[in-house]
Amino acid sequence: MPQVRVESLDREGRGVAHSEGRTVFIEDALPGETVEYAAYRIKPSYALGTARRVLREASARVVPRCPYFGVCGGCAMQHTDPATQVAAKQRVLEDALWHVGRVRPERILRAIHGLAWRYRHRARLSVRHVANKRVTLVGFRERRSSFVADMHSCEVLPAHVSALIDPLRALVERLSIRLRLPQIEVAVGAAVTVLVLRVLDPPDAADQAVLREFADAHGVQLWLQPRGPETARPFHPLDAPHLDYALAEFGVRIGFGPTDFTQVNPAVNALLVRRAVGLLDPRPGERILDLFCGLGNFTLPIAVRAGAVVGVEGSEALVARARRNAAANGLPAQFVVANLFDPRACAALPHCDKMLLDPPREGAVELIKALGADAPKRIVYVSCDPATLARDAGVLVNARGYRLAAAGVVNMFPHTAHIESVAVFEREA
Repeated sequence: MPQVRVESLDREGRGVAHSEGRTVFIEDALPGETVEYAAYRIKPSYALGTARRVLREASARVVPRCPYFGVCGGCAMQHTDPATQVAAKQRVLEDALWHVGRVRPERILRAIHGLAWRYRHRARLSVRHVANKRVTLVGFRERRSSFVADMHSCEVLPAHVSALIDPLRALVERLSIRLRLPQIEVAVGAAVTVLVLRVLDPPDAADQAVLREFADAHGVQLWLQPRGPETARPFHPLDAPHLDYALAEFGVRIGFGPTDFTQVNPAVNALLVRRAVGLLDPRPGERILDLFCGLGNFTLPIAVRAGAVVGVEGSEALVARARRNAAANGLPAQFVVANLFDPRACAALPHCDKMLLDPPREGAVELIKALGADAPKRIVYVSCDPATLARDAGVLVNARGYRLAAAGVVNMFPHTAHIESVAVFEREA
């Protein structure tokens, strides 16, 4: 097997080396290490491989806590100590800002991070009944594969959810629709854990009895989803508490449905909200817009500080839930439905003094291009993709007259290569 010295980590958490004129991306390898690797894809300019033997270890290498690491595709960086993970993500963010957007932040924000384990309160578990082996698998997919990992626990799920993996395998085995149940979505709230079963065929009476027995025995609420996420409905028990989470610093609680988008890491989300609202610094009397507002995760805390805030979101269902959340918390936040990927809708947005953006991976380039002479003096941008943040930062700085005052990473997904970040842009009023 070829031997190389690893130089850095890429945005997927792979070691980067060079050999025979190619850039080599090596899973499970760390900067400073000398490794032997096996290539599974070779192209003229690059190769992809997996470390088979570490000849010289980096000081950042640790023993993975999960016995399924390397097979399960849920984590990519358990062999790396948490501080190095955060540093690597910060470097990826800074590289993207410069190489894509040609901008550099004036200040690097201290990284936001929390517990490294048991943090994941949202998950989508795959299910597969393997008839010829007479086994049912429940878990994340294998690395670089559509197969479901043969796992019996998970170190990033809350302990009580991890402990459900084997009982869920046994549950599916007992169902007549075991071949028609491809997915179980997990949503953990403050007072209830919900499991949403994607059922391609309806469960019969015997199946329903088994499902009720499981829910009662394990203290969870089961929902059934026959088609898209909007079809998910509670099955048993029907009197379970509603899903919600608290942002204690702001004194608000935010309700959500089990298929709604929420951050997977509630503890780090609370720190992110504190950081974003602090950077925005909303004041009474200012006009604030929270765009791509979802359930009101940032809108309601902004309303606590500033009073008047308008949340804008493309999903009517999320806006309806956000309005209910505002009413339940006694806050004056307003919410409207608008397609923020439509240039005409973006151009029609009202003037504001400050703006918070939390777009999906596609970013917010149409919105940014629509900013005119009355653009807000401050924009706080929460991002889940460094590349689109960098692209949008380039437009804000180079075409809209903003400066990138600060940026930093948020380690929302420890042990994965996923990078959340927050940036603040300012311009003269």
